[in-house]
Amino acid sequence: MKNTKIKALLAAVFAALFAVAMVACSSGSGSSSASASSASASASSASASSAAPANEVIRISTTTSVNDSGLLPYLQPYFEKATGYKWEITSAGTGAAIKKGETGDADALLVHAKKSEEEFINSGYGLERVPFMYNYFVIVGPADDPAGIKDCATAADAFKKIADSGSTFVSRGDDSGTNKKELQIWEAAGVTPEGQDWYVNAGAGMGATLTQAAERQGYTLSDKGTFLSNDASKQLVILLGESEDMKNTYSMIAINPEKWPDTNSEGAKAFIDWMTGAEAAKLIADYGVAEYGEPLFFLIEASGSSASASASAAASSASASASASSSSASA
Repeated sequence: MKNTKIKALLAAVFAALFAVAMVACSSGSGSSSASASSASASASSASASSAAPANEVIRISTTTSVNDSGLLPYLQPYFEKATGYKWEITSAGTGAAIKKGETGDADALLVHAKKSEEEFINSGYGLERVPFMYNYFVIVGPADDPAGIKDCATAADAFKKIADSGSTFVSRGDDSGTNKKELQIWEAAGVTPEGQDWYVNAGAGMGATLTQAAERQGYTLSDKGTFLSNDASKQLVILLGESEDMKNTYSMIAINPEKWPDTNSEGAKAFIDWMTGAEAAKLIADYGVAEYGEPLFFLIEASGSSASASASAAASSASASASASSSSASA
């Protein structure tokens, strides 16, 4: 009888232990399943957030100075990593760069000729001008300064001295922002340089023009960033610059999708947002400091909010139009 009671007691204990074990297994399995579901949801969310844009290529039409100075190639990998977009960059004088926006061969412009930019927008090709950084135009020339311009108060005074002395001056002659600025200075100086023996029309970008000026030991007008990053800086020196009238402002413009419906408006918005954001600000502010002891470009604070809103509205409008077209086609 006693053995029977002991067996019954042991059976009850084993049954209780088995029940506890089953509950623990069930709880662990549920926890693992929940964790797996949570991990799966997180992975799906990460995958969605890092998904490539529908149209990942942004066509940037820009001036040669931004490219020749090395700024855009320097920024490009950071932008592409941060956004998933890719830049397709073409560089030319500002006149030619803006023309690409007029013909629908660009999604966004990065240029530096305010009057031409405003004309572009007023004609309906661009959404909004976004000034976001600047540097300075400088007059560079031989260290011995044969025209004696280094003590001039203004760029117009310096140009007048160059003309009066018959010293060689090399012009870009390419309808760029720099060329437009040069012509404004000649006008202010009361000088018509075209056709003069001392006036050389390079018809080229900033880098090539600086090379010609160095070879001829002549003067030219350059943006400071390109000059410092060019080999010509070893043969020529800055003789005049960094005054308010020599300020060189760079702006971005998103192309109006109402003019060109296939414009990558979402990409243009991403470009403007990133270029006016914190990461780009730090990179631009640091660019050139290690090599030249100073930044090649300076930021204009709080430049992008309203333009980003315009670009966003345009992108939404373009998306809605595309959706409506698709629905119409399906019907």
